[in-house]
Amino acid sequence: MKEDPWARLKGFTPARVALGRSGGSLPTRALLDFRMAHALAKDAVHAEFDAAGLALELESLGCATRLLKSAAAGRAEYLLRPDLGRRLDDASRELLAESAGGGVDLVIVVSDGLSATAASRQVVGVLSELLPLLEQDGWRLGPVCVVEGGRVAIQDEIGELLGARLSLMLLGERPGLGSPDSLGAYFTWEPRAGRSDAERNCVSNIRPEGLVPAAAARRLQALLSNSRRLGLSGIGLKDETFPALIPADDHRVE
Repeated sequence: MKEDPWARLKGFTPARVALGRSGGSLPTRALLDFRMAHALAKDAVHAEFDAAGLALELESLGCATRLLKSAAAGRAEYLLRPDLGRRLDDASRELLAESAGGGVDLVIVVSDGLSATAASRQVVGVLSELLPLLEQDGWRLGPVCVVEGGRVAIQDEIGELLGARLSLMLLGERPGLGSPDSLGAYFTWEPRAGRSDAERNCVSNIRPEGLVPAAAARRLQALLSNSRRLGLSGIGLKDETFPALIPADDHRVE
């Protein structure tokens, strides 16, 4: 049988290429693989977020934590009302206002986002690598805020309430059909309500099959340091870390 020239692409990407066909349809195995990937993506979106359990894991790393909630009353409302996921509920806002101090360099926010699976699998690994790097650089850190039902922009309100110069948010990204556990990291200089997406930076696809946690931590450390040095984030801040700081085998597709 003549070799399918597209088959060689499978060695370079996890994307669905060279699936073959059965008549005018997909082969059974390819169809079942697709349905499984779709089911895993749906499960990731609807999975329960164990915020308290994650906070305990982070405290084992030496982090002070705060358990917070967005204004979304539950998962269904969170998915239907993105605006509610961008702000804290009243009780969480009062809790942060009470603990606000004289300002910090960086506040780290953690949330389930659109994949609680990603948060539960990747956050501890990323922070166990990142926190020592930040400590070496003399960063003053606020408490790690673990937020149930948060969207990216909720970091702006949290950072403003704590008087942080920078906010960094780690949350589950929208699941793809091959990546239900991908974590995204977003940071913003001088966070405050009303910041736009053009004013923040993102490091995405953090997972063992993408950008591994150790490499993600090194990239974030370099970007955050440049953000602090230049006093900006967003489109004005360029990522100059790749490939200089990221070994070739740290950013790979398997």
